[in-house]
Amino acid sequence: MTQFHINRRHFLKGATAALALSTLGAYGLDVINPSKPYRVGLIGTGWYGKSDLFRLIQVAPVEVIALCDADENQLKEAAVLVSQRQQSGKTPKLYRDFRKLLSENQLDIVLVGTPDHWHALQTIAALKSGANVYVQKPISVDVLEGEAMVAAARKYGKVVQVGTQRKSTPHLIDAKKNIVDAGLLGKVHHVEMCCYYHMRANGNPPVQAVPDHFDYEMWTGPAPLRPFDGLPHIRWWRTFMEYGNGIMGDMCIHMFDTVRWMLQLGWPKRISSTGGIYVQKEGKSNIADTQSAIFEYDGLNCTWQHRSWGTPADPKYPWAFTLYGEKGTLRASTMSYDFTPQGQGEPVHKDVVYEKEKYPEDVNEKGIELNAAPATRLHMLNFLEAITSKGRPIADIEEGHISTASCILANISMQTGRPVIYDPQSRIIQNDREATALLQRPYRGNWQHPAALLV
Repeated sequence: MTQFHINRRHFLKGATAALALSTLGAYGLDVINPSKPYRVGLIGTGWYGKSDLFRLIQVAPVEVIALCDADENQLKEAAVLVSQRQQSGKTPKLYRDFRKLLSENQLDIVLVGTPDHWHALQTIAALKSGANVYVQKPISVDVLEGEAMVAAARKYGKVVQVGTQRKSTPHLIDAKKNIVDAGLLGKVHHVEMCCYYHMRANGNPPVQAVPDHFDYEMWTGPAPLRPFDGLPHIRWWRTFMEYGNGIMGDMCIHMFDTVRWMLQLGWPKRISSTGGIYVQKEGKSNIADTQSAIFEYDGLNCTWQHRSWGTPADPKYPWAFTLYGEKGTLRASTMSYDFTPQGQGEPVHKDVVYEKEKYPEDVNEKGIELNAAPATRLHMLNFLEAITSKGRPIADIEEGHISTASCILANISMQTGRPVIYDPQSRIIQNDREATALLQRPYRGNWQHPAALLV
């Protein structure tokens, strides 16, 4: 049985088939039955890089041509898994340098699943090579990186889908359509967003020798070179501001991006934030363990709160958003939503959609987020539809930039101790030279910041 037949059978019989048909629009099944398989490369073969690639393999005929990673062991392990997953059974070519991967292969799609400090350079290089890009969130570690990524996508005329797959999450699509857009909330004048996961790695591993299979210089790239204290995969790198923007950049972006989509919000008018390391001071971690932020719009404040210690305000919704409307309240997360009307009317509850029977391979996949898999599959279908139609995907790079940059600006506000007003036209923070200087991080060594593209 061909890969197309497998995909078509899954597509037609799945619980999210109607949503998938809507995602594919007028192009229908042509999107998952191209004239030839999509030629795909993956940069960053860690946890979520592989997860994204496997979801793409599940929904369309692809030939994974090449993989790239600074960790040779991780790279070889991924190659075996990909050969088992893709229909051809072929083992992809392996690279330690993404530049060589891009120069030696003509690819239709490049997936960028590296740590945050690499997203901008790798996305722009992939676009320049002629590929469409699926890049994990947050798209950048500084604001001008994001501006350059938007400029590059437009310059080269390629599709960039950001991995903010909440926009493709079945129960959240239902909430937007049947609660928000249907007017059940009325006018929304306040939003609360939060994350209370204990996700801040905070150990004190000793400095040690870099193992032979790991190219630490290449892994670090444009970021500051920290003393090596163990493989940084999955959680360890996220605990340092050198490589990302803390829990604000990692988790707030998902919820803020979803809120903006539901309420059709653009750039915030003003952003303020306070926080720091208040409790978990015993380890090396330098990201905030406690932070609050306010994203201001006309007649609406979107507030954020995270704590990587203590208990959640609502155990059912530890990572979530709440829309407060004149007629009712919508509370939602990756797992469910609850609508509570004010006065008369019936409450509405919906749970996450799982597809374990439809995709039994999901169940045994190491580290998979089963609740997110259907959303990522729909997100990939939307990405492919945009490539086919030459249109914009639901999580276009510009929308990903606004959400990412807003979280970065919140960190700048926390760092400077004052609110910030960002002007995306002039790319400055109004009346604040010190804060404006923080819109671009310095790059290490010979790596060139892509802000030069904006001149």
